Amino acid sequence: MITSRREAWTGRVLLIFLMAVTLLPFLSLFVTALHPSGTYPAGLAWPDDPQWGNFPRAFEAANMGELLKSSALIVLGVVPISIVLGTMAGFAIGHLRVIGARVIFLLFVLGLTLPFEGVITPLYYQIRDMGLLNTRWAIILPLIGLFMPFSVFWMRAHFVNMPGELSESARMDGANVWQLFRRIHVPLAMPAISSLGILLFLWTWNQFLLAIVLVDDPAKRTMSGALGAFQGQWGTDIPLLCAGSLLILTPTLVIFLLFQRHFVKALLQGSLKG
Repeated sequence: MITSRREAWTGRVLLIFLMAVTLLPFLSLFVTALHPSGTYPAGLAWPDDPQWGNFPRAFEAANMGELLKSSALIVLGVVPISIVLGTMAGFAIGHLRVIGARVIFLLFVLGLTLPFEGVITPLYYQIRDMGLLNTRWAIILPLIGLFMPFSVFWMRAHFVNMPGELSESARMDGANVWQLFRRIHVPLAMPAISSLGILLFLWTWNQFLLAIVLVDDPAKRTMSGALGAFQGQWGTDIPLLCAGSLLILTPTLVIFLLFQRHFVKALLQGSLKG
């Protein structure tokens, strides 16, 4: 494909514009967080005396040490189970082509259309009847179920493109279905699995609605869910609130930057196979 110079420059300008639009809110949060506590900064003016101490103050005020522990426990409860179940189901539907695979897949696709807001009320009563309100299980168990349609959809898209000859060769060598899955297809699916793990981590870490509805104790919520309690306590202190918001965003940004190569690799792999 030959790209003209005009098209190349248009693409670059568009990328720069999109990058500026994306970074502007973060820049605004950062600059505002450096203003003196209790002030109401306007615009993106750099403060005369940057208050770097707002960040440790926000860390202590929001009890972020406990929030990090709580968020880590919730992520460890949601992400591995969702990946294992989604990978196994995606393999069965996309590669093994089990009986009724098309109907089962359509049911999972239907699950993608269900918004969290639409199921939060019956979910609340169900969690209450199970005696799990105000526990981390009230967040972990629903998220596993709510993430399952996307997990299956994502992994099925990978396995459906795997050549059948690969499995046939393994079966001729005496491999059963479990060995075929564990020793051959899972290693080949690592880019898709790792990118799914990144997405599930980001969505779990940033989960807000379930955390504030199903858990009353801020120390048992995700960091994003605890932001509601922090905002209620420090809502009038805009710089401190911005500093707390940046601290909550930092882990997700770090994880994405560390594993972005795997994410891009999985997307490119899917586009080349598609």
